[in-house]
Amino acid sequence: MKKPAFILITLVFMFMRCDREARLPYLDPSLSFEERADDLVSRMTLEEKVSQMVYGAAAIERLGIPEYNWWNECLHGVARAGKATVFPQAIALAAMWDTAAMSEMAKVTADEARAKYNEFQRKGKRGIYQGLTFWSPNINIFRDPRWGRGMETYGEDPFLTGRMAVAFIKGLQGNDPQYMKVVATAKHYVVHSGPEPDRHSFDAVVSERDFRDTYLPAFRASILEGKAYSVMCAYNRYLGEPCCGSSYILQDILRDELGFDGYVVSDCWAINDFFDGHNVVSTPQEAAAMAVKAGTDLNCGNSYPSLVDAVSQGLIGEEELDVSVKRLMMARLKLGMFDPAEKVPFNRIPYEMVNSKSNEKLAADVAKKSMVLLKNENNTLPFANDGGTIAVIGPNANDVEVLLGNYNGTPYNPVTPLRGIREKVNRNTTVLYAPGCEHAEGLPILETIPAGVLLTSEKMDVRGLQAEMFPNLTFGGSPVASQVHDTIDFNWWEGTPHDALKDDNFGVRWTGYLVPPVSGRYVIGAEARDFKLFIADEQIASYHSEHHAVKRYAQIDLEAGKAYPVKLDFTDFHGDATVRLLWSVPGRQMEKEALEIAQKADKIVLFMGLSPRLEGEEMRVNVEGFHGGDRLSLDLPKLQQELIKKIHALGKPTVLVLLNGSALSINWEAKNIPAILEAWYPGQAAGNAIADILFGDYNPAGRLPVTFYKSVDQLPPFDDYNMKGKTYRYFEKEVLYPFGYGLSYTTFSYSNLRIENNDIASGGTATVSVDVTNTGNINGEEVVQLYLSYPESYKDAPLKDLRGFARVNIPKGATQTVSFTLKTEQLEYYHTGEKKYLVEPGTYAIMVGTSSDDKSLLRAEMEVAMVNQ
Repeated sequence: MKKPAFILITLVFMFMRCDREARLPYLDPSLSFEERADDLVSRMTLEEKVSQMVYGAAAIERLGIPEYNWWNECLHGVARAGKATVFPQAIALAAMWDTAAMSEMAKVTADEARAKYNEFQRKGKRGIYQGLTFWSPNINIFRDPRWGRGMETYGEDPFLTGRMAVAFIKGLQGNDPQYMKVVATAKHYVVHSGPEPDRHSFDAVVSERDFRDTYLPAFRASILEGKAYSVMCAYNRYLGEPCCGSSYILQDILRDELGFDGYVVSDCWAINDFFDGHNVVSTPQEAAAMAVKAGTDLNCGNSYPSLVDAVSQGLIGEEELDVSVKRLMMARLKLGMFDPAEKVPFNRIPYEMVNSKSNEKLAADVAKKSMVLLKNENNTLPFANDGGTIAVIGPNANDVEVLLGNYNGTPYNPVTPLRGIREKVNRNTTVLYAPGCEHAEGLPILETIPAGVLLTSEKMDVRGLQAEMFPNLTFGGSPVASQVHDTIDFNWWEGTPHDALKDDNFGVRWTGYLVPPVSGRYVIGAEARDFKLFIADEQIASYHSEHHAVKRYAQIDLEAGKAYPVKLDFTDFHGDATVRLLWSVPGRQMEKEALEIAQKADKIVLFMGLSPRLEGEEMRVNVEGFHGGDRLSLDLPKLQQELIKKIHALGKPTVLVLLNGSALSINWEAKNIPAILEAWYPGQAAGNAIADILFGDYNPAGRLPVTFYKSVDQLPPFDDYNMKGKTYRYFEKEVLYPFGYGLSYTTFSYSNLRIENNDIASGGTATVSVDVTNTGNINGEEVVQLYLSYPESYKDAPLKDLRGFARVNIPKGATQTVSFTLKTEQLEYYHTGEKKYLVEPGTYAIMVGTSSDDKSLLRAEMEVAMVNQ
């Protein structure tokens, strides 16, 4: 289109919009959001209403409503939307036990989300992961460590989960009196935590007590205190009804009891499960009608377009759809989407703040706060930064993917543990590195194919592959540019490799030859959102997704010195333009390499644990000990266990650093390795944070948000949702590390526990105070934890419940009084007979200390008479 014509059309559109703004109430900012939503929906046809109830909502041009995609993620930083600050995974955020830090992290995430949205708007982009409605946080209870998605949660305790969720939600949504910065979505409502492969057909049957006292409380807090404007209903059934089709949980509890006034979105393709999994209905029309009638307003999936037919079949009335569409339009209005840009303060957030220096620092601070020192025998840590040789060993030492967990963004400058240590040590220190082993048998360590083995021609000695760049997604026509790349390891972010290309609409084709250095079975593949890889004219790997880049690979036998034709087709059709060509070379003696450098070292740091390639959401990779993203064992993979024991046998000072998203049964390691640090999946600043702790520039104070059991054999069956025998609240056997546990480089003592101003019986509060003294010789933080246990008349009560915590900084030698306000509602439990929450009269034990372990707790008793309720 010629420029004059484009300008004319733009002016006409602007005039028409101005004219509409003068005439149509839904575009009048002086009216209430409710009035505007009512007016807007009243102008829509049936087909237009239905088009707004799917996650990829269509434009309604005659009303001036642009298309909008409701699917966005920000579990620990803005995800899948280009460059972003990547904070530690959610389970690590919970390990901070610090609501102020959680709130600050969420505020930064929301700022980056708005900055990205503003930039996308300027570019006319309105696709998936380019909006303001975020499907975070995941506040399901991590009831069983086998669940692969437990890393996305805030742990096993309802109270800790609720406190972290409220801080996160408030930080995201902001406190502007008129507009929300972004929308937060509490998920997955309501009883949902694996097994992952069964989620589309599973019926979670639990007692009313467990439902009310374990599974619901974090959602109650998120709605009543956090004011979350969106809730995502889960895949599974609860008491026989699909969660997205249950009027009991969506209407009776969520809206009538909790007063929720936002919108409900289905988990993705959960409505299809009604007729293809749960089998409670027979057709998409019945499923869609059932979901809307129950209270699910928005469909992530492809079921709701059948609502047009459902109305014609009499399965649902159009007026019932109006309720949902109004809720959805209210959200877009509250986000300022239909208002003049100057009225919405968040429109002024610049793109330059994304991954800014201050945000990078916050990522590092949060990472340090999240790490938990599990063992430090004979003050093995911190290391003196005094030269010598350090051996860095393990599959997690130099793997960026392990830093990020899942539902993650793409960091601009991620720092692996190996890099962090190399940057930390002084110039007189030698750092040696070897991966030592794979994460698990059958899960190869993939590295970028290096320069020197790729050739442009079978006969020419030109190192690299020939890259041809096309201004389309089909490799049609002539390339606009051609270059030679000696390796393929690119991230063009939201840009392109050449000025003649447009982002999200270009392709690069690499061709040439691969000359293997040794004969044997190679693993070869690539990592990208959209690629096809050919070796010797045979397609060996491919992938296509709008969500995120993924590694796909195959095993292939190759002969040393032989030139094999290679072709890699890559397209950028949406989001990050990232692509890597990867391999694993056969015959590498990784264990031998590790033992050799360990022999030369003065100190050894082992980086072991798990990987988001092993635990996660419906994983395709199944290796020993894992199934569909879930875990069958709590042990470290055998390869890692064997290597750790061989390193230990050398008798060198050794530290074990774990990177993982769930509890590990490291019984042998806990007994034999002198120092152990739990680092989780620690985000983009992982290496710097770990190095600061290892060398004493930061005193760790993280605490476990989950119980570390001794064995999976201690647990009931995974698919048993009843709480008996699970988590610190109901587990009566000996554990490896208790919930709330964590060490420091200093020591603390507790004294003078007292209960003051006890007005609980009158519906008021009580004050619980304790004196905490730093008895060591360095400054440090302590996480003071308040638990209570209930009168004997409370049948089937938890052994204890967390009811308060405070992360406090106490200088060496100082004493600080830490006080908690205990409210009446914190003593409540759900009385199944009277169908309401009550405070049981009697004697309550109030316990304060360093973890949930009884041996760490001071104890006092509090008498509570009948409460006025």
